[in-house]
Amino acid sequence: MRVQFEAEGLQLVGELRQTDGPAVVLTGPFTGVKEQVVGRYAELLHERGFTTLAFDHRGFGESEGRRGHEDSQGKLADLRAAVTFLGTDRVAVVGVCLGGGYALTAAATDPRIRAVVGIAGGYNSPAHFADANYRTTLRGFLDRYDETLPAVAPNGAEAAMGGDEPFAYYGTERSAAAHWDNRVTYGSLHSLLTFDALGAAPLLHDVPLLVVHGRTDAYCSPALAEAVYDAAPGPKEIRWLDAEQHIDLYDVEPYVTQAADATTTFLHRYVK
Repeated sequence: MRVQFEAEGLQLVGELRQTDGPAVVLTGPFTGVKEQVVGRYAELLHERGFTTLAFDHRGFGESEGRRGHEDSQGKLADLRAAVTFLGTDRVAVVGVCLGGGYALTAAATDPRIRAVVGIAGGYNSPAHFADANYRTTLRGFLDRYDETLPAVAPNGAEAAMGGDEPFAYYGTERSAAAHWDNRVTYGSLHSLLTFDALGAAPLLHDVPLLVVHGRTDAYCSPALAEAVYDAAPGPKEIRWLDAEQHIDLYDVEPYVTQAADATTTFLHRYVK
């Protein structure tokens, strides 16, 4: 069922799949829209008994907002609005790729969220990946803040998500979605490099955390996934999958089903 709800004056568009079970809000990869990765996981979790809400964050897909602009604090506000919209005290948040970092941070800062799952999560940590050129890089993004560049591009061309692997998903029919645009702002890259998801892990307190991650992942660090797990103080589990690429957990079997099954078992244990 197509739904709309408001976050800080912006209309967000989502797909609500209802059951009598607990509710799950999904948040997905950088630039992703509801018909792509989060839509697939929403279907799988709905089949397994959950009410699911996959939606377009501000600036992407059918939702309002500045087009193609990654707004970290805005995305967290979107997740708070999604929890409010569901109106239940049995709600969890599931994040895939960059959404894993947002899901963890949302759960650490919104006491209404009962559990959190990160799948191939991007647990950004400026302190972890900053080098001698960090501030120079940030300055370059600020200088071009409002300009755009492709999200993905072939043959090593400049893109926000560079390399063949992102293009193999977003640049092909694998990710076909009418409302996905292959462009982001340079300001989005500033947002990514300054977003600290790892730092939120100790703030989860007693919120249960499940980390599902590929043993091999060139885009979302397995080391940071393990660091998030180690830093979380409450009930926690980590499940390693033998995927060969980050995007295997987007749409490749058996990894997607394995992730959905692990998520189902975990959430039925903690969100009753």
